[in-house]
Amino acid sequence: MRGFKDVAIIGAGPYGLSLAAHLKILGLDFQIFGHPMDAWRSHMPAGMLLKSDGFASNLYDPTGEFSLADYCREHGFAYHDEQIPVPLDAFVGYGLEFARRFVPDLIDTLIVAVKREADGFKLTSADGEVVGARRVVVAAGIGRFARRPPQFDGLGPEYASHSYDHHDLSIFSHRTVAVVGAGASAIDLAALLSDRAADVRLICRANKLRFGSKPSERGRSLWQRLRHPSSGLGPGWRSRLSTDAPLLFHALPAPARLPIVRRHLGPAAGWPMREKVEGRVEVLRGHELLGASVVGGRVQLSLRKADGTPVAASCDHVIAATGYRVDIDRLGFIEEPLRSDIACVEKTPILSSRFESSVEGLFFIGPAAANSFGPLMRFAFGARFAARRVADALKPAARSNAVRRPAPVPA
Repeated sequence: MRGFKDVAIIGAGPYGLSLAAHLKILGLDFQIFGHPMDAWRSHMPAGMLLKSDGFASNLYDPTGEFSLADYCREHGFAYHDEQIPVPLDAFVGYGLEFARRFVPDLIDTLIVAVKREADGFKLTSADGEVVGARRVVVAAGIGRFARRPPQFDGLGPEYASHSYDHHDLSIFSHRTVAVVGAGASAIDLAALLSDRAADVRLICRANKLRFGSKPSERGRSLWQRLRHPSSGLGPGWRSRLSTDAPLLFHALPAPARLPIVRRHLGPAAGWPMREKVEGRVEVLRGHELLGASVVGGRVQLSLRKADGTPVAASCDHVIAATGYRVDIDRLGFIEEPLRSDIACVEKTPILSSRFESSVEGLFFIGPAAANSFGPLMRFAFGARFAARRVADALKPAARSNAVRRPAPVPA
């Protein structure tokens, strides 16, 4: 057994690393576990450009001394707060360097079990090591929440997969691939597959693909800034309120909060993808996926147009770029009955104003916190608010003050 820690952080993406940097400055006795930047390093397609602006793609140390702009300047990457898209490899390199500088004691392993004990929690790692912790912060990324269409249930991995499964797309060169979806993941994948000489077809229920607006080299006018103020989630008053007032969002009743999280910032790709897709990739708009099967070593897709007309399509492989949906039951490393004791709404943990769940000492940050704090938690930009808020709750001065935990929501 490694010993007993005051705090254990599970997850080493932007949220977990930012929180660890804050706790280190406070001098707390903590340990962070996880493969650093794993979702970005191993599960996003090589060559991808981040949808978020450069200024909104930082990790956060308390002193603000190491930004993405600093990293790009040190390593020769072109950078602009808004006008130059951030390459995936720059963001990954920045995150790994952030970990080396601010979280050198990170243990590069996964936690496979969390169990409640009389004095806190017991965590077991993939290599069999055990550590006790008084409090636990779950900073799980999106990977566990990948949403796969049930129509693909009968297909093996050689025929169907999720966008999260792919980093190296060269395996699809000179093969026919169907991508299902209309959001950034789907559009990015289609463009990058086309770049790698794959024969790509993009299939979506939407009648129109949406792209962000290319920033003007002259900048935005005063009128544009007033009508659509800038934010870490993109321009617009709703996004600005999401980034600037997450506690106000938290104070709203659940029936008001949940629809906002579902609907705000719907499927759309970054502006550079428009020229990579339009005229280069075949797009079947307004097509609903009904079923899929394998016949003669190829995937046969059954589709339906909006007017009811049936359509058949075939390919070597189909990729579901159908997004993610948080579900507490997907966090299988949290053992029962602990998981069942977490008060939830729509299978997401109900959190206090300091990110604590109904189980004392168990916190959630990142995508799992979106239904409590808004769309901000779905983006790396939210790591700053979450890290500061949770660090404040965990610091020694806060221990004598009871943190109000959320009341369970009636089923």
